[in-house]
Amino acid sequence: MSENDAVAVVSGGMDSTTMLHYLVKKQGLHPALITFAYGQRHAREIDSARAQAAILGLDVPMLFDLTPFQAAFAASALTDASREIPDASEVAGDPQPATYVPFRNLIFLTLAAAYAESHGASAVYYGAQRHDLYGYWDTTPDFLTRVNHVYALNRKSAISIEAPFVNYSKADILRLGFEMGVDYAQTWSCYHGGTVACGTCPTCAERLKAFAEVGVADPLPYATN
Repeated sequence: MSENDAVAVVSGGMDSTTMLHYLVKKQGLHPALITFAYGQRHAREIDSARAQAAILGLDVPMLFDLTPFQAAFAASALTDASREIPDASEVAGDPQPATYVPFRNLIFLTLAAAYAESHGASAVYYGAQRHDLYGYWDTTPDFLTRVNHVYALNRKSAISIEAPFVNYSKADILRLGFEMGVDYAQTWSCYHGGTVACGTCPTCAERLKAFAEVGVADPLPYATN
């Protein structure tokens, strides 16, 4: 890896998938890819990340297995099967919904930054976006600014954290993805995992809202259809 290469954190969802196509097709980058297993109920998203890497001719994402540390994320409905994943209507206006995973993005970005520094990369990209129906503090412009202030303290190999879609809505991201020919049938969003998307959890609701706003049918099958 040369010092001009980047590292991209990919999950297999709409946002990071579109970001990955953007980095390759619009920015001309050939990033190293990292994905994470942290005990998430929707771990099938990792398969989508691998599929998108193959589509773009990139190496298989390096899997960071954090499941031995799953206790650190136990407060989230995404990792604790005994907790009910709420519908989108239940999280509206909640500053810290049950689907929030404690410090997830900060942990992911720290590991990605360490990997980048060890391999001569100077930038880490992740797919933060402006949530319309709910949101997390570690996807905000304020978080991005502050985390970059911390990583800039590195005395020799400062790593910048880049979130090209941090001010984009889901529909904005979708429009860009269609422009680039992204196959959204090869992505996964639903927090429940399973074989079909639930259609009612926060991320399904936001995804369906974006497709409706753009005027295109979502290619994923939904239990509510």
